[in-house]
Amino acid sequence: MRVTIIGAGVAGLTTALALAGRADVEVLERGEAIGAASCSRFAGGMLAPWCERESAEETVVTLGLEALSFWPAAVPGVVRNGTLVVAQPRDLPDLARFARRTREHESVDGEAIAALEPDLAGRFRQGLFFPREAHLDPRKTLAALAEILAAAGVSIRLGVTATPETVAGDRVVDTRGLAAQDRLANLRGVKGEMLIVRTRDVTLSRPVRLLHPRIPLYVVPRDDGHFMIGATMIESGERGRITARSMVELLNAAYALHPAFAEAEIVEIGCDARPAFPDNLPRLKVDGRIVSFNGLYRHGFLLSPALARRAAEVVLSDATFPEVMDEDHRERRSA
Repeated sequence: MRVTIIGAGVAGLTTALALAGRADVEVLERGEAIGAASCSRFAGGMLAPWCERESAEETVVTLGLEALSFWPAAVPGVVRNGTLVVAQPRDLPDLARFARRTREHESVDGEAIAALEPDLAGRFRQGLFFPREAHLDPRKTLAALAEILAAAGVSIRLGVTATPETVAGDRVVDTRGLAAQDRLANLRGVKGEMLIVRTRDVTLSRPVRLLHPRIPLYVVPRDDGHFMIGATMIESGERGRITARSMVELLNAAYALHPAFAEAEIVEIGCDARPAFPDNLPRLKVDGRIVSFNGLYRHGFLLSPALARRAAEVVLSDATFPEVMDEDHRERRSA
């Protein structure tokens, strides 16, 4: 079977990996480099299914658990140090609400916070620690996936703009994100803005979430003193335009986490629009030979392994998975 995948973001590449060795797979990507034209490039890379339950449905936890086993086995560089959630004294009611809405966490006091993150010693009195969560660097992960696929004989053609109707293949998997609005009328964009800073004055071993009244901030450590700070969630399909207000709010929240961020070098600011359906849950949709894989919202690296595995089975054997194929996810039952 010949399968053409349109899009080389995390959805397309994980689907290609799930199909590699089982079909003749080709990936078409409009960008001139892996990740260059994908919102995956601006992701935080947090594998945090339990934290996400605070604002997401249980399906996100169930599907997201697959990522915790998939990514360490698939690519190098996954860090399994958990997630720390903290709040300023005035926002402790928000921390209590976060605890009620999530699970698989430990309540930590100031001493325990300092043991986990010495640079936060004396800054927070209460927090939540999610020990089983993990994180990765999205850009390095996309590059690693592309290398693995090349070694497996999967062709990735860059600089190719395509639509499902115009490409060859027994089956076509459409992972174009917002570009698929021409086929998915109820797909919308949720704009996310982020920045990357560099400082040697702060060291973090894991993602830290600061509950904040306007923007719930997260800071994700990366290599060589770099930190990703994100992210806004704005109901807009606009790509690329970053507002001063959002940057000020993100920087103010980062400063509240640790004052040393005030002196950090701003290395990059970035923005893109995440594809989402009205309920913010992903879907696989089948239309003849075309399988649409979309709607990952803010959970791209968390949910793509589970969706990709299912998409491969749909392609190869016309399998059905009500949990990601029913129109009303609230009525789904796991297949």
